[in-house]
Amino acid sequence: MKTFLLLLFFLIGINGGLMAQIDRINERYTSRSEVIGAQGMVATSQPLAAQIGLEILRQGGNAMDAAIAVNAAMGLMEPTGNGIGGDLFALIWHEESGKVFALNASGRSPLGLSLEQLKAELEKKGAEGIPPSSLLSVSVPGAVDGWFEIHEKFGSLSMEHILAPAIFYAENGFPVTEVIAHAWQRSVRMLKDRPGAFAETFAIDGRGPEKGEIFRNPDLGRTYRLLAEEGRDVFYRGKIARQIDVFMREHGGYLRFEDFDRHTSEWHEPLRTTYRGHEVYQIGQNNQGTAVLQMLNILEGYDLASMGFNSPEALHLMIEAKKLAYEDRAKYYADPDFTDLPLTWLVSKEYAAERRALIGDQALERITSGVNGLREGGTIYLTTADRHGNMVSLIQSNFRGMGTGFVVPGTGFSFQNRGELFSLDPRHPNVYAPGKRPFHTIIPGFVTRNGRPWFSLGVMGGEFQPIGHVQILANIIDFNMNIQEAGDAIRWLHTRSTEPVAEMDSFLEDGGLVRFESQIDPAVVEALRARGHHVEIGGGFYGRYQGILRDEVKGVYLGASESRADGQAVGY
Repeated sequence: MKTFLLLLFFLIGINGGLMAQIDRINERYTSRSEVIGAQGMVATSQPLAAQIGLEILRQGGNAMDAAIAVNAAMGLMEPTGNGIGGDLFALIWHEESGKVFALNASGRSPLGLSLEQLKAELEKKGAEGIPPSSLLSVSVPGAVDGWFEIHEKFGSLSMEHILAPAIFYAENGFPVTEVIAHAWQRSVRMLKDRPGAFAETFAIDGRGPEKGEIFRNPDLGRTYRLLAEEGRDVFYRGKIARQIDVFMREHGGYLRFEDFDRHTSEWHEPLRTTYRGHEVYQIGQNNQGTAVLQMLNILEGYDLASMGFNSPEALHLMIEAKKLAYEDRAKYYADPDFTDLPLTWLVSKEYAAERRALIGDQALERITSGVNGLREGGTIYLTTADRHGNMVSLIQSNFRGMGTGFVVPGTGFSFQNRGELFSLDPRHPNVYAPGKRPFHTIIPGFVTRNGRPWFSLGVMGGEFQPIGHVQILANIIDFNMNIQEAGDAIRWLHTRSTEPVAEMDSFLEDGGLVRFESQIDPAVVEALRARGHHVEIGGGFYGRYQGILRDEVKGVYLGASESRADGQAVGY
């Protein structure tokens, strides 16, 4: 009898521990488990593109080859967010070198258009800013040059091999996924009457494709074949550049062959800071990644973990840190070739301490920068990792959805409208100038720990992106979530901060607006309102996330993909 009772208590203890573990899993904020693989991993917002990347890895390609192949497929399969008419940024962990490389593959404004001419053109159109629907918003597309820069520095397979899967799907067709179909239909309704070949390239019987409908883009397939056979120069110094020059002259655009001929991407040292023993990397320069580092520096001074995930105390501090960083974002993030930017000071711990001292128990209403619509973007983020230990964090975009909607006949892609994000204030570092790179919202992220690769992440979505990076990192580092759980957890955003296109003396005057996804606890909302925050539930755009974490102890990669979209993480 005694033996039976001991066995019974033992089994109850085992089952109790098991049930506690199951309860813990059920209490998570996650939609599914992480994907785990030892040899390679790919995470994207389109499942067929993810599988293309995985196949490239299986065929002996490295993470950099896979990233190019995936990006080419995404330009075909998710043209609502990216394409070779847009720009690219990447952070690459190169295992052999043991360091992070940063690539700025963003394009520049037309050399033949001065600020005075631009203002005269806008006055004729009755526009106060640069319209996203105008060829005035088109800067040189940098993505193709970015691919070839990555390939020349790190590639292992030929470009013919890398681009072959995207060419196959362009010519033979692919089924359009649900979330992408919805955005595609909306874009076609808005852009189908644009001059050029938009409707014949992207519409089926005058409409966007439905979920599950097979779509083909043979023109893009031909463009990819030219790139595979003739290299980057066919785009910047050959047939495609000349076609674009002719189109621009016919339709009132200012980009010329010379602008393409002179285009270059840049490798540079990434901007970085530390956060609770982790080294966090961003591109810096003319994009908003600097804001991620500024916010993390401010938040490092608080014990967020003890406050708890989505507690009013932690949320208040995160919202205030966002407000402070974004006022600097509005004034000091620009092309460093034209302005001596204070980026080193902005990401310093000393400056963070100064800004942190402004945060109290109540929400700040009036905030200026401290050194002396962007609501919803069209962007994709992808990340890859290979058996050698290389990892790529890459983001690519048309800016607004399918960009301008201007398509040169026979090319299969739409031009970006990234030039919309220039300021027109001559005092502003981001003021328009010929041959200048505009402010960018797109940011890849990368994290190392003790000098070793740890986490590759991105959260596309216009002005939400830095907020998204910080939320993901806090969820993992402070609140002990796994990388899938960190992306699935309830998100918040803060809007109405001053924009980088505003005049130099603009500043936040009303505290802005905080929005939460609808699952938020109403008690949390009321607690924030009691602190003076203006809060609304629902609405807004909360980004799209992908991530790959490297567990060197176990020798595996863990992948996560956005549950709010069509994405997929795959490994082997």
